[in-house]
Amino acid sequence: MNIIIVGCGKVGYTLVEQLNNEDHDVVVVDERPEKLQNITDNLDAMGILGNGMSHSTLLEAGITTADLLIAVTGDDEKNLLCCLIAKKTGHCQTIARVRNPIYNEEIAFLKEEFGLAMIINPEQATAMEIAQIFQFPSAIRVDSFAKGHMSLLHFRIGPNSPLIGLQLFKFHQTMQRNVLVCTVIRGDEVIIPNGDFQFEANDIVAIASERRNALEFFRKIGAAKSRVGNAILAGGGKVSFYLAKMLLHSGIDVTIIEIDRARCEVLSEQLPKATIICGDATDQSLLMQEGLANAEGFAALTGLDEENILLSLYTNRVSGARTVTKINRIGFHSVISELDLGSIVYPRVTTSDYILRYVRSTNASKNSEFEKLYKLANGKAEALEFIIKESSSVSGIPLQDLNLRKNTLIGCIYRNGHVIIPSGQDMMMEGDSVLVVISGYRISDIREILED
Repeated sequence: MNIIIVGCGKVGYTLVEQLNNEDHDVVVVDERPEKLQNITDNLDAMGILGNGMSHSTLLEAGITTADLLIAVTGDDEKNLLCCLIAKKTGHCQTIARVRNPIYNEEIAFLKEEFGLAMIINPEQATAMEIAQIFQFPSAIRVDSFAKGHMSLLHFRIGPNSPLIGLQLFKFHQTMQRNVLVCTVIRGDEVIIPNGDFQFEANDIVAIASERRNALEFFRKIGAAKSRVGNAILAGGGKVSFYLAKMLLHSGIDVTIIEIDRARCEVLSEQLPKATIICGDATDQSLLMQEGLANAEGFAALTGLDEENILLSLYTNRVSGARTVTKINRIGFHSVISELDLGSIVYPRVTTSDYILRYVRSTNASKNSEFEKLYKLANGKAEALEFIIKESSSVSGIPLQDLNLRKNTLIGCIYRNGHVIIPSGQDMMMEGDSVLVVISGYRISDIREILED
């Protein structure tokens, strides 16, 4: 596809990086020469210096032949206007980043009136990711499929886990027949395990299951934790606002610590049921005074990665809270992943995953409908959801008879309200939602899981 990206900040850079990996032709537009230079020096993209809302700039960027324009500047209104001008000038699809909460109730209207293919709100998407972790704290990450009916739950094997030394072929006999091990991350390696695989301490394991069966599994391995009843959010930005609304709606008590008094006043008006504390979230005495030692959930959501890392490390030392750490920069992922930070969320990666999902879906054929995409293990593996159509070449055939590509796993099948953890005799049928986990290659159509 020919894709134009307007805005060369963190999200823009990550998008170019991901789209390069998917072999798309990318043009980036920005008014800041240093940001433009950073992308064109390090990534395979053409840069246009100019205003993305300018008709002439968009013409220079190739809007008349572009397939997709993505506007991710720091200004919502600019993004919307840029998409509108693009629609009037060319025939491409458009995606806008819209972050301001005042537009949150008007997304459907804006999408319709501006002719947008998608509106993405990184802060809200990140908040949803954190809320799922607080709802199911046994997992360090929760990816939902089939409209929430089935999940991919990631957890770390502790030093005393009964899984240590267990071979996978004994897993179902020993543990739980209603969960399927999909991937294991061990150091820098991602593994789609076979029956001889043996679990080790510190492995990060992803299981596919219904949540009720996953909860029973976590009980059996001694890792079950109840939903958090209260949470402290360090930092009062947009992610905290969206997260607090979600948690309060679920009956979870929320305390937000924010240093800016004006922002505290805004949060107090918008979140009357939350406790808003005006103070420095890095003040240890303040944290203890506000009940950190007894907190069940803690999210480090300030604007500084360094502060968030230190806050989570400190919380894990003095509290049993389920911790979540927001990281904006991803350059030191391998180092950060070794730290005891609980769950780590990367807003710009979450954003790029949503957009890549749309890009992939445009390449899907009549055999299947592309629904969801999650990058796993820093992009080394993917979990994808497809809805099978009648004409699919994979439907109606027992899985054991399909010539699947290497490093491919059918994780779950959702059919008529029931989750199936598939065996070799099961088949994918018309209308099924199917979770596929792959490593080492990319797909946008269900047929591509088969060897040629």
